[in-house]
Formats: sequence, C-alpha cells, structure tokens
Amino acid sequence: MELKSTSFGKHLAQHPYNRVRLLNAGVEVSGDKHHYLIPFNQLIQIRCKRGIVWGELEFELPEAKVVRLHGTEWQETQRFYQHLLKIWQAWSEEMSGVSAGVLHGQIEKITHIEEQDKWFKSADLADVQKDITGAFSAIPVPVGRLNDFDNCREDYHTCLRWLEQGKRSVDKRNLAWTDRVIAQNQDFFDTVEVSPLNESQCRAVVNGEDAVLVLAGAGSGKTSVLVARAGWLLRRQEAVPEQILLLAFGRQAAEEMNTRIKERLHTDGIKAKTFHALALQIIQEGSKKAPKISKLETDAKARRSLLIKTWQEQCAGKKVQASGWRQWMTDELEWDVPEGDYWKNKSLAERLGSRLERWLSLMRTHGGSQAEMIESAHEDVKDLFSKRIRLMAPFLKAWKTALKEEGAVDFSGLIHQAVNILEKGRFVSPWKHILVDEFQDISPQRALLLSALRKLNKRTSLFAVGDDWQAIYRFSGAELSLTTAFATHFGEGAQCALDTTYRFNDRIGEIANKFVQQNPYQLKKPLNSLTKGNKKNVVILPDEQLEKLLDKLSGYVTADEKILVLARYHHLRPQILEKAVTRWPKLNLEFMTIHASKGQQAEYVIIVGLHEGNDGFPAPARESVLEQVLLPEPENFMGAEERRLLYVAMTRAKHQVWLMQDKACPSIFVEQLEDIGVPVQRKP
Repeated sequence: MELKSTSFGKHLAQHPYNRVRLLNAGVEVSGDKHHYLIPFNQLIQIRCKRGIVWGELEFELPEAKVVRLHGTEWQETQRFYQHLLKIWQAWSEEMSGVSAGVLHGQIEKITHIEEQDKWFKSADLADVQKDITGAFSAIPVPVGRLNDFDNCREDYHTCLRWLEQGKRSVDKRNLAWTDRVIAQNQDFFDTVEVSPLNESQCRAVVNGEDAVLVLAGAGSGKTSVLVARAGWLLRRQEAVPEQILLLAFGRQAAEEMNTRIKERLHTDGIKAKTFHALALQIIQEGSKKAPKISKLETDAKARRSLLIKTWQEQCAGKKVQASGWRQWMTDELEWDVPEGDYWKNKSLAERLGSRLERWLSLMRTHGGSQAEMIESAHEDVKDLFSKRIRLMAPFLKAWKTALKEEGAVDFSGLIHQAVNILEKGRFVSPWKHILVDEFQDISPQRALLLSALRKLNKRTSLFAVGDDWQAIYRFSGAELSLTTAFATHFGEGAQCALDTTYRFNDRIGEIANKFVQQNPYQLKKPLNSLTKGNKKNVVILPDEQLEKLLDKLSGYVTADEKILVLARYHHLRPQILEKAVTRWPKLNLEFMTIHASKGQQAEYVIIVGLHEGNDGFPAPARESVLEQVLLPEPENFMGAEERRLLYVAMTRAKHQVWLMQDKACPSIFVEQLEDIGVPVQRKP
C-alpha cells in the first residue's frame, strides 16, 4: 500500500518527498531524488494533518528529527494514515511485551540492590548505569516511546531515575538501608562502647564506601567511632580481625587504641600500629630483612650533638661555609651573630640545633636528590634555596654516614623503603580495611604509603577519622589538603560529620566554632553541645589578673577537677606558677604548650601569651626558605594554622575558658574574639 502526492500538490509543495510506501515493519518515504527508509523501531510518532487543500503526513524520529510528506489528497491521506496507524500500533503492542521483559530484567537487578543487606557503593553505580544503557539499546522500540506503554511505563521511569539521577537514587537507597540496619542492630550500638553511640556516630560506622572521611570535631567521640567501626566489620563478617589495620601517629596513641579494642571488642587480633611500625612490617616481610632503627631517631641528645658538631666543623674548616652560615642567620633568621669564631658560641649553637634538626628532617622526608629539591623551588627563591641546600648538604652526608656505621635506617627511610617494596609488588597485604586516626595530621609521604598499600588490593577500604579544624602540624610536614580534598587523593566515597561534642558547653562551642570558621576554607560541619552555657564561659581578662584568677579558682575548684594553663611557647610559662604548689596546694594545675595539649581535656582552661610580637600569638610568619620550599604550600588565608591552634586551646575546656590578653600590645585574635561576642572583664 502506498500514498502519492497529486501532480498539482507535488508541483505546489516543491518538497523532496512525494510518496510513502508501507513495508513489512516500516515505511519508505521517497521523491525524485531522495529516499528515506523508516523502520518501525525508529518511529516515535505518526501525525496526520490537513492543509488548506491537501493532506500532510509527519513521521517523528529520535533526536527531534521529522520527515514530512506534502501534497496528498486529503481523504486518501486519512485512509493511508488509519491503516498505517493500526499496523504500527499492533507492531508496537507486540514489541512492548518484548521491551517489558527486557526492562523487568533490569528492575530485578535494581530490586536486588535495594533489598540486599549491605551498603551499595557509589563506585558500583557506573556498572548499574551501564547495564541500563545496554538494556535500552536492546529494546525493539525507541526508548522515548516506553512511556506510552502501560506494561513498560513504571519500570522505564525507575530505570530512567537510576540513569539520570544515579547519585540521588543511591543516596536514597543507602539512607533507607542505614535506618533499617541501625534499628536492627541497636543492641550493638548501645553496648560497643561505654556510652551508646549517637545517630551521627552510628551512620559513620555503617557507611560502606571504599573511602570514608569522618570529620570528628573536638570531643565528638572519634575513638569510639574507630572502635565501633572495627567491631561492626567483625559483627557483619566483612572481615576477620587480621584483615583490619588501625593506624595512629604516635606509639602512645596506638597502645591506647589496642587497649580500648581489647576491652571493648575482646580480641587481640586487631593491632593498631604507627605508620613507622607498619613500614617496618612491610620491609621485614617484603625483603626478608629486619631493619634496625637508628638511635639518632630515639636519642635526641645524640642527634643534636651530631648536627652541632658537623656545623662547627663545617664553619671552622671552610671560610665560604662560615660566611654562608653567618649570612643565613643574620639576613634570614635576623639573629645577632658574634664577631670572630661565632660557631664556638654555645648559646648560638644550641639555638641553631633545633633548626638544623627540622631542616634536615624536611630534606630526609623529601627523599629526592639535591638537584630534585632545587628543581621543586619557585623561580623567585630558587637561587637562595640552592645556596641553603648546599650549606645543608654536609649534614645529610653526615647523617647517612652515621646510619651506615650503625647499619640502621631512619624513620623517613623506613617509609621510602616500604613504598618501594609495595610498588614492586613484593608484599602481600592481608588488610581489607584500613582505619586511620587523626587523619588531618597526615603527610604526603604517609599518604603515599596508604595509596601504595591500597593499590595492591583494589578492594581495600580506607576509613579516615580527623578534623581539619584541628590541623596544627604543618611545620612537621602535615598537608591539610589531603583532608580537605580527600576524594581527589583517595577516590570518590563519602564524607560524614560527627555532630555532637561531649566535652564542652554550647557557649564554648559557639565561640570556638565561629572563630575557626572565619577561615572560609575550613570544611563546614555542625558541632552541637549537650550542655548549656552562659556568656561568662568564655571571657577575656588582662594578663596581670592571672594571680587573682587562680586565687578565685582555689575557692571553688575541687581536687579532681583539672586546670590547664596553655601558651604558644614553653618560655611563656607564667612565673607565678613557680610558687603554685605552695600558694594553691589544692589546685590540680598543669602548664603545657597548645601543641602538647592536643588530645587533652580539663574542666578549666587559661590561655596566656595573647600578645603581638616575635613570640606572640598568632605567631608571625618567619619560615626559612628551606621550609617555604619543602613544606606543603601554606593556605591562602592569613594565620590559618594559628587560628586552628587557638581553636584547639579553647576546646580543651569542659566548663570555662579565660583568655589572658596583654592590654598594651594585644593579639589581633583578641579583637576578633570581641567581634564575635566574647566579653572583656577587668577582673575575674
């Protein structure tokens, strides 16, 4: 059966198509010079329209393409249209049954995903979407027509939702699963730690992504989450104890974690390690050798002695070296250097000793050659940096010689060796799950070790717990962007926040949170307090009022309550504390630097040294060019790390914080604290 334009209609329409012929499962539209075959499986819609005199047929194809036939006699057009429509609809009905079967296969897979008793990883979404796309390509009708069929419509929309709104679909599915699984396992979450876990802690624990960053604000129970996470993996039989690795940054933290796990999970199989202990194990198993750790890493006196001796020999033996060091100390460090053989000055040598340790540590951590370090410097400091590196080269040589004589390795060497063994595939990793504490303190070198370990087994998950608001160790190589850009470095996954602090009242929380978030680059997160406070829980006092404050505290603070006096530097320890033992014998009083106080807590905190100047707070930027080049890039916000340091200081307190200002030369932080509502008092 076919339909042709009339001679007059063909002449007036001047259209490329003037004839349509019905085929077995399609139509052929043609003209004198053009020919178009339209199979039914490419046909979305047929329309019949009446013009002023003639009829018109319109065939709609995918991608908004339309083929038209003009100039046909109207009644013939109608008859052809009705006949074609009947055949096409019958074909469509038959094909809708085939399509429904294909779609149903996808729905069964999606239903299985939605009903399975485990977290659905977002990394697996691509496979689901690939299946759906493949199913759509196997359907005998244009995908856009599936909405027209009652037996296809609902399944089609479900598939479309997973295809076009995949992440939302996964999130919705995982939220429902999380709610269900927490309710079913409430007994576990109530008893795995001394206190029941709260909702945000539970949600973090059950999150099953391959890379999870848990932002744990001060006092929010991060250790409880780490312990519960290990317990959850065991309860769900997702791992046996030996497949779970816990990593901490210090030996004491690792030992405390091991004690906690043994007490709460009743297993010796899960071992918390330091990164160095992990590297040692990898080297021992990967090279069949047991490295010896150099005494220089554990004996501070021997380490300092080696460096000062090398420096003195360097200056005494070569005039150019002595001149270079004099220039470094006077121009860059702005120190007063004695005339003559200044390197014999004991006080100057001791002062430089700590700097030498830091600079040498940065060079060892970098691990590259002298030329590679110089190449990493920006052009504007490259010349100066290369001069400084040449002055430091003898220390690196002396260090390596000392290690060789000992037959030992240093900590940086341990990490480098371990990464090398992992990259060569000479270690079989037993771990399916890696849990890391204090993740905000991670350095690029340690991050490389983690990445190399995960590459050995693509299914190894990373569960990192940390707080970018408490990142205060850039000076030792920690790189904050490894936390703030977590997904970039460790793969797409999930970010959770523990939203409740069990330490301080809401007034301390309000001030500390507002203060740290004045840096717009800090990750946003809620941190709510369980206890109410008042405006006097955080106050600014003149520093000369410290003695009167301690007198007042002695009247009501009990013996089991702790008072922490914190300062930016050791030498800012208030002199009044020298007589504290006899003056206030009942006060549980302790002084420490803010860095040392990380991880501590006390009922009351007194922060001293809030003044401007060389030993002020915030500390003035005074990095050597060596630190500028070899440390991670500083953030683009003035005093970012110093701000976090004051946040750490304030959040050590449970009940009250006093900020002792130098009224003659107050810290810029005092003004900023006043601006966010901290009251200033003349006396306690």
